[in-house]
This record gives sequence, structure tokens and C-alpha cells, in this order.
Amino acid sequence: MPRKIIQRYMPDHETIRSHKYLRCFGTLLHKPSLWHLNRRSVATAFAVGLFFAFVPVPFQMVLAAGGAIIFNGNLPISVALVWLTNPLTMPPIFYVAYLLGAWLLDVPKGSFSFNNLSLEWLHSGLASAWQPFLLGCFVLGVMSAVIGYIGMRLAWRLMVLKRWRRRHKHPLSASSSVH
Repeated sequence: MPRKIIQRYMPDHETIRSHKYLRCFGTLLHKPSLWHLNRRSVATAFAVGLFFAFVPVPFQMVLAAGGAIIFNGNLPISVALVWLTNPLTMPPIFYVAYLLGAWLLDVPKGSFSFNNLSLEWLHSGLASAWQPFLLGCFVLGVMSAVIGYIGMRLAWRLMVLKRWRRRHKHPLSASSSVH
């Protein structure tokens, strides 16, 4: 079952509850539903975590934790998935988001040069790129959330069916491997 695979990599409840950025949620972190590993909570966590991974703001973990609390997803999985966008993956992912947004808005792609990095360049560069960039981030976030949710539900179901078939094919060996 996927639960055993996921539990192997899950951090301790107290580690998450005592995280300095997540303490702002206080007693909300004590809701038992945030720590359950079932098909719905894990799929919801994937949707929440993948959506907030594409939100270009600092403290994505706090947003993902809030989303997990609101939608009753698994909190550690939601928080961990925002690290899909980390300092190494952010530039290519956000560039793809910008390209997608520019394509959707049908605006010409800007050519950026980092040679004259200044406050004026930052202002003029962001003035022309923020709309396609944010739209691309939003679309990628929604698409990845939907794909993550459906994909996790399907993967969980397939694993359960596989285990069920194996148990019914070999009833004696399956009952002895439960422990």
C-alpha cells in the first residue's frame, strides 16, 4: 500500500508543529486529519502542494500549510511538495511559466539581458513581464494541482487493486505478510 511508502519519508508530527514558520497556525496543527495518510488526504496534499509550488512568493510552505488546513490535506506532504521549486529549479520553471503566459496572452516574448542590472532595468523588465509571468504561474499551478490530484488518486487505487489481487491470488502468503 502507498501508505507504507509515504510513511517511510514523513517527518515527525512534532518536527512540523514546532517549525518556526508554521507555529503561526497554533492549535490548528493538532487536527488529526492533517496527519492521516489515505487516498483523499494524500491526493489533496498533492494538489495543494503542487499549486503553491508555482506561486512566486517567499514562504510557500506557509501557504501550503494553510491550504492543507483549509482542505484537510496531509500537511507534511503539502509542505514538502512546494520544494519542487527550489533555488535550482526556479529559473527554468519560472521561465517556462513566463513563456506560457506570453503565449496565452499573445504578447511577444521579451529579451532579457542581465548586463545592465540596475533598479531601472528591474522596473522596466518587470513592467513588461509580470502579467505573462503571473498568468503562466497560475496556469501551471492549476494544471499541476489537477494532474497531481488525479494522478495520486489513480496511483493509490492501482496500488490497492494490485495488493488486493495479490492477496486473493495467494491468500495464505498475503495473510502472513500483513504484520
